[in-house]
Amino acid sequence: MPCVSWADARRVLCVRLDALGDVVMTEPALRAVKQAAPRRRVTLLTSPSGAEAGPLLVGVDEVLTYDAPWMKATTPRENVLDDERFIAQLRRMRFDAAVIFTVYSQNPLPAAMLCYLAGIPLRMAHCRENPYQLLTHWVRETEPENGVRHEVQRQLDLAAEAGGRLDDSRIKLRVRAADIALALLQLKTAGVDLAAPWIVVHPGASAASRRWPPEFFAEGVVELCRGAGLHIVFTGGAGECSLIEDIQGQMSCDSFNLAGKLNVPQLAALLSQAPLLLANNTGPVHLAAGVGTPVVDLYALTNPQHTPWRIPSRVLSFDVPCKNCYRSVCPEGHHACLRNVSRREVVAAVLDLLETTVELRRSKRVAC
Repeated sequence: MPCVSWADARRVLCVRLDALGDVVMTEPALRAVKQAAPRRRVTLLTSPSGAEAGPLLVGVDEVLTYDAPWMKATTPRENVLDDERFIAQLRRMRFDAAVIFTVYSQNPLPAAMLCYLAGIPLRMAHCRENPYQLLTHWVRETEPENGVRHEVQRQLDLAAEAGGRLDDSRIKLRVRAADIALALLQLKTAGVDLAAPWIVVHPGASAASRRWPPEFFAEGVVELCRGAGLHIVFTGGAGECSLIEDIQGQMSCDSFNLAGKLNVPQLAALLSQAPLLLANNTGPVHLAAGVGTPVVDLYALTNPQHTPWRIPSRVLSFDVPCKNCYRSVCPEGHHACLRNVSRREVVAAVLDLLETTVELRRSKRVAC
């Protein structure tokens, strides 16, 4: 008999077809769904980039990857044979329920149709329009008309509709000792003195509108090196090697480049050991939140709901009338919400947050 109750659902498909950072911000909701029923098995259906976070997710038993044709980053394909095969695979897996996680600007109905065709009895999502039979549990979309929630809170609220609630809503990532050892080995191989003060700097971002200029990073990092004696460890994907080399070429002090040398679990492991991360609004910020590392976030005002979640942080931006544009490229061409953040502000934020968190760690040790 088909499952008719969320409490009885043992095999649950959680759909989050977005990028790495979005999947990481969904971790508390995934954990809430997992813990809502005994012996429940949670499968995450996500994009190839989102799947890179799979090993870190505490509440996920299995990860499926799907290049959904309704997502922006998916390469066009010539026919629907792959989609038909994937639907057949989902049907064979006999899921009891599906929770579809989206941002409020996305339409959940294509994913709902996928789950409907796969024969999944219970299907839930936020939805603006009447989904009729595509969703068995319609949670009405209220954003942005009635305010915008943080992305973590939005997904937790949807999980609560399926009976999933948490006492601790922080992002919690599962970091393996082997990945920590490998990350530390990479640091030592690069020549980093781990006895000296150091921070991680991640200057890339998938969207051009969310990148602080390379020359600003170079100037700010030099001041942190020379003025504060910090060792700088750059991170990034393989495609960001040239960006970091450009920044290093403008610097008058030494730094270390690990771009392209760490996969996502290893990057999370590195961040778990780092005193602080300086970055644009990008996936590693949420990895840092998941391992409790303080963040100075150069936060382009393209959208409001992705700030660091429940960790010590400093969020830097410059208020502009064109904020919340939701664009990957600045539509005004001036990038003022980031370009008007001064190097002096960034340096001050890094040093203040380092001092604050060091004192907090010290006081905790004394209290123990």
